[in-house]
Amino acid sequence: MLPPGKIPIDILKEVVFKNLGTPRREVILGPRAGVDSAVLDLGDKSLIASMDPITGAVERIGWLAVNVNANDIATFGVEPAFLFSCLMLPEGADKSMVEAICTQMNDAAKELGMAIVGGHAESTPALTHPIVVGCAMGITPKGKYVTAAGAQARDKIILTKSAGIEGTAILASDRATELQKALNTAELKKAGDFYRKISVVKDALTAYRTGGVHAMHDPTEGGVAGGIHEMADAAGLGVHVFQDKIRVEPETAKICSHFNLDPLQLMGSGALLIAVEAEKAEETIERLRQGQIQAAVIGEFLADKTQRLLTLKNGEVLALPRPASDHLWKALSRQ
Repeated sequence: MLPPGKIPIDILKEVVFKNLGTPRREVILGPRAGVDSAVLDLGDKSLIASMDPITGAVERIGWLAVNVNANDIATFGVEPAFLFSCLMLPEGADKSMVEAICTQMNDAAKELGMAIVGGHAESTPALTHPIVVGCAMGITPKGKYVTAAGAQARDKIILTKSAGIEGTAILASDRATELQKALNTAELKKAGDFYRKISVVKDALTAYRTGGVHAMHDPTEGGVAGGIHEMADAAGLGVHVFQDKIRVEPETAKICSHFNLDPLQLMGSGALLIAVEAEKAEETIERLRQGQIQAAVIGEFLADKTQRLLTLKNGEVLALPRPASDHLWKALSRQ
């Protein structure tokens, strides 16, 4: 039986990636582990396209769908421009649910300068909560982009903002009653407002335009730990990460403690992982800070791909955990 969330990487390689239809010359970059977008050749332009569903959230699902998909385009150093969406609504859904989701999507798209250009909407039998699947696209001069697979040995790993942002926001909204036992009213409200941090478009474009960036990736399912593994897998590298360098906001820490979750394995949209030349790391951090974006070097990539290390705050060195399933699902599965 599959775990909740993303299909395990071995099944992707053994099944999904072996069933990709007809090869076409326009496909410069197709499906690949750790890389969230495709690249298509449009002559003197490159089209970046990506798709993501929002399945674990009910509140603000439309707003999330736009931002999470836009993030995947921005991690290529490209401005997101277009969005297709598929709305799958539960049995008994009414006009007010459609309006709420579509209004959220409209507001989010306007904030990012994106056009919603098509899609599909339906009431789906046996569905218990809404699901929104998005497909975002951006256009850039030919070859002017980076991918999550471009990290190089000795590159520094920069993390913007903090770990577990999206998971914190979802749990603060969808499990608010239970979390009143662990957080006071002000803390719970602040945690719910983490939704406002979920866009990494500004983070990614700022870093890319600074120069020296080899790869970027937004850690979604599997959190920061999963995102780092995905970048290392895609580049065939190892990593060494330092726990004390990874920012965990107090609200995230309290929620994770209540549900017995690891913040490094909690859904992390809103943070950005950046692989940058060591000589450009401090300049990149300074540019991000000038844009009011928190950022810190949390480790580096290693040439030995078998080395996936996490140094704990007490100095102990362990294997960097590879999430079998995002820890958000552990919390949401509790009754």
